[in-house]
Amino acid sequence: MDEIHEECGEFGVYSQENRNVAHTVYYGLYALQHRGQESAGIAVAYADKIIYHKGMGLVPDVFSGGNLEKLPEGDIAIGHVRYSTTGASQLLNAQPVVFTGKCGKMALAHNGNLINTKLLRDEMIKNNAVFQTTIDSEVMAVLINSLSDGDVLKGVQLACPKFKGSYALVIMTADKLIAVRDPYGIRPLCIGKTESDIIVASETCALDAVGASFLRDIKAGEIVVIDSGGIRSYMMDGVSKMPQTCIFEYVYFARHDTIIDGKSVYEARKEAGRLLAKYCPAEADLVSGVPDSGNVAARGYSEESGIPFVEALAKNRYVGRTFIQPDQHQRENSLNVKMNPLRANIRDKSVVLIDDSIVRGTTMRKIIKMLKNAGAREVHVRICSPIIKHPCHLGIDIQSYSQLIGAFKNEDEICESLGADSVRYLTVEQLVETCKGANTGFCLGCFNGEYPYPQDGYETDKLKLE
Repeated sequence: MDEIHEECGEFGVYSQENRNVAHTVYYGLYALQHRGQESAGIAVAYADKIIYHKGMGLVPDVFSGGNLEKLPEGDIAIGHVRYSTTGASQLLNAQPVVFTGKCGKMALAHNGNLINTKLLRDEMIKNNAVFQTTIDSEVMAVLINSLSDGDVLKGVQLACPKFKGSYALVIMTADKLIAVRDPYGIRPLCIGKTESDIIVASETCALDAVGASFLRDIKAGEIVVIDSGGIRSYMMDGVSKMPQTCIFEYVYFARHDTIIDGKSVYEARKEAGRLLAKYCPAEADLVSGVPDSGNVAARGYSEESGIPFVEALAKNRYVGRTFIQPDQHQRENSLNVKMNPLRANIRDKSVVLIDDSIVRGTTMRKIIKMLKNAGAREVHVRICSPIIKHPCHLGIDIQSYSQLIGAFKNEDEICESLGADSVRYLTVEQLVETCKGANTGFCLGCFNGEYPYPQDGYETDKLKLE
């Protein structure tokens, strides 16, 4: 785990036409591929059935060989791309979760992470529930079904107060599409439309990919039902007065052309670079970003400081994010083919290197060594977020303090460990300033230890489940 991880992305469509809705979901998932590269799946409502296909790997690989064309025409479909946080990386745990219950055929896709999974699961097993996977998404689907009495909306309304953690849900029955965002709005979810379709997606970039116009973000604690009667909204009880969206959506998770809760991710990242130049200056010949998430901030740093932006690292576009590889050895090997230094640009130069975050430090240490071996005279690291000091179990896969270089070291000690010439981070206050204008508050727990939900019992809960 060399980088921050996020769990997944989801997409749903309700169409007024009976057509190849799976194709729309395919392009939506393609735009969300950055949120998960371990598995992908699409489910389509067809007559009174739900037909689906799931597989391990990238979206175009999973749906190659005619697998996309085999999905039937329909008017409702949902899709999911996954990185595993709860539940092993295997086909059995791929989403959407599809089953038959009191509401008939049903499919569910989930982005986030519950912290009371085992408690809920044990209670349902006592009532004769049967589980096939180790993912919290199946626990949510089974509980919704068991409380529904044949009415899926009733099931969602009764089940959601029992879920503790982060969740953005997209649920499909034979005649409905339902989207849900948890009471704190920790994970993003938005809604858009075309002439004939209503779309729900994790990010606005997925709406753009299918030619949909943005309507609005789904509110924290909101349940949106889309069916032949149109769009209806219901609010959960006890919704937080101030939502706490995970601020790492702006730092790293989301694509930079996405807008979340009214704030452009691109502008937030560029402002982070400007603030780094203002509060953490360095004398250097050039500024560069660790591709891709560091590039926007590096341009902001360049504009504010006057130091020219020059590419120091070339990226192989056909290699996924290093964290996506589920095995640590695979992640380390993938870095060697993922990036290569541009020697002519950095030889005998002092470099300011911008990145979004440092988790364990393994990747950054290798990048610094790579740049210096290629002739860089100095490497000054600037990070667009504060030091990550605490684990998080709300959709970011950081399970223990031992995985965090910042849990035990200050800036100078991190600098020495990485082999950099200097290392500086934004403060919590400065990071929040980069997101000024968003119509939400933020979860900052991985920086200050203050989460919307208590985290103390989660580690034991998850280990018992696995």
